[in-house]
Amino acid sequence: MRVSTILAAAGLLSSANAAIKGFNYGANFNNDQAKTLNDFEYEFNAAKKLPGTDGWTSARLYTMIQHGTTNTVIEAIEAAINTKTTLLLGMWASAGQGIINNEITALKAAIAKYGTAFTDLVVGISVGSEDLYRITPTGIENKSGAGAQPQDLINYVKQTRAAIKGTSLQGKPIGHVDTWTVYVNASNNAFISSLDFIGMDAYPYFQTTMANNVGSGSQLFFDAYHQTVAAAQGKPVWVTETGWPVSGQTLNQGVPSANNARIYWEDVTCQLVNDNVNLYYYILQDVQYGNPVPSFGIKPAGDLMQVSPLFDLSCPAKVS
Repeated sequence: MRVSTILAAAGLLSSANAAIKGFNYGANFNNDQAKTLNDFEYEFNAAKKLPGTDGWTSARLYTMIQHGTTNTVIEAIEAAINTKTTLLLGMWASAGQGIINNEITALKAAIAKYGTAFTDLVVGISVGSEDLYRITPTGIENKSGAGAQPQDLINYVKQTRAAIKGTSLQGKPIGHVDTWTVYVNASNNAFISSLDFIGMDAYPYFQTTMANNVGSGSQLFFDAYHQTVAAAQGKPVWVTETGWPVSGQTLNQGVPSANNARIYWEDVTCQLVNDNVNLYYYILQDVQYGNPVPSFGIKPAGDLMQVSPLFDLSCPAKVS
């Protein structure tokens, strides 16, 4: 599917500028062990050396806080500085005002500690991740955990703007990451109005009420993307999570495999890259210290610098 025609409406980067390309990075491994400076540096460097790719030099974080601490700055910040990795910062917003206070404390501490070496790398700040999804009937049914109400998120965005006012982060775009389904819900329009950009998560594999075979993945994804753009009030739409699992359970017609992940990569990821859409793929590796089900990692367990990706990451030549 061609999506070039929607770029102007989406308010995305012009073709004169390269869009952002990167991966999502959690704060801890599957055994709850915190990632350290060396771990983040290793992952960021590995992403830049993936065969068949070029320019995957950005990282989306879910929190500003080092895992296992109250409000210590996450070591991914220093790793990004050391590896020249740009950052979509994340602030966890599903656990109440106390957690937001800690996130803002860590954000301010990072600015004070690292200055422009840090802030020059920041491409945006996401206040929250799938908080609205968690309070939907589907999120509750899936036991997704505590979420946040739209008005609470509006308040958190205001607090974040106040926190960066007068600092070298002032003017950086502030957005939110959530499932595409919440953006098309009119009850969230006021929250959308408070944002600078929209971060959209979409996984056709999980759309089990539809024909969700990998061959339909592109149609399902871009239908969701179009609907999100239409609901975004002219705000830029960034794709902050998408992918196809390499292993796990078959859901309806959605079959996890490396071959199917390759098909999805070519049909969706390559198309987004071709059309200059800001993109954070899920995920570089998710099999350290325990293999999640499903697994979306493009790198298997082992040495990230040496082990080959599970599927071909090259894209067809761009067609004008």
